Amino acid sequence: MTTGGAVAAADLGRVLPHEHVFINEMIEDRAGGLLNDAGVAELELAALVRAGGGTLVELTTAELTAGAAPDPRGLYGGPAASGFPEDHTRSAANVAAIAALADQTGIRIVLGTGHYRDPYLAADLDRRSIDETAADIVRDLVEGFPGTDVRAGIIGEVGADKWFVSDREERSIRAAGRAHLATGATVTTHASKWPVGGDVLDILQAEGVPPYRIITGHCSTIDIPEYHLDLARRGTWLQFDTIRGGSAPIVDRWVRQIMALVRAGYLDRVLLSHDVCVKSHLAVNGGCGYAYLFEQFLPLLGRAGLDEGELEQLVTSNPQRAICN
Repeated sequence: MTTGGAVAAADLGRVLPHEHVFINEMIEDRAGGLLNDAGVAELELAALVRAGGGTLVELTTAELTAGAAPDPRGLYGGPAASGFPEDHTRSAANVAAIAALADQTGIRIVLGTGHYRDPYLAADLDRRSIDETAADIVRDLVEGFPGTDVRAGIIGEVGADKWFVSDREERSIRAAGRAHLATGATVTTHASKWPVGGDVLDILQAEGVPPYRIITGHCSTIDIPEYHLDLARRGTWLQFDTIRGGSAPIVDRWVRQIMALVRAGYLDRVLLSHDVCVKSHLAVNGGCGYAYLFEQFLPLLGRAGLDEGELEQLVTSNPQRAICN
């Protein structure tokens, strides 16, 4: 399910399975944590299309959308905000602005729903039942985001901020699991600073979500081969989604991590993306943008030993299978 409606998996083309377009992370990054410039976003997405990108999965969940759209208050003719947290979902302004970008640039965009992680989770998440929270996620997937005619296509990103899962995060993760059971939508997770992805996976599996419908995110930030292999053996998707360029040691580390899984027989469980989420990641500011993976990183994997078919699998059939029901 894209902002423009349902699309067959094979028609998604090359997929970036973990990105952000309009996002507000100013709680943690006052200087660079707000992306809400429509003109810049159009330039960045147009570059992705020129690089051969077909689909972008936009995982800016409810808590990250306040003010994360051009003119979010509607003062200059833009769409009005939906009033989060009362709606417990993305703002209508955020949804409408991203859908407009998809139309303008030709890139397909899949929108995420659900709740992120501490410290962003709303206080009232503790006062609502898990089933109530799950029902809101199901609504976004089945009916559409309130105030729009656009439906979500994936659950997430949801997850944990630290080396443990907090009580509030667990409620969010369980709600995501129950929403999966009602809809079949893939759940994509966040575990970026510590190897807590297995704990998040445990909770989702306890709710009945099969591991092959779960994407464990930010594996590229956890440089522990045993962690990666354990996740792969459990059958989840391993997403290396901070592929943004940088110093040679950092880039070499990502190549090493991915190739270790390929040699262990897990090419068919690996996903790649950038996780563009702050201003310094944008190409106009000297960052990776949305095209680095296709234009610069895939050739590095080719030189490391992957053939053309294997490279295409990483960015086409793997993410197509991961995100589609």
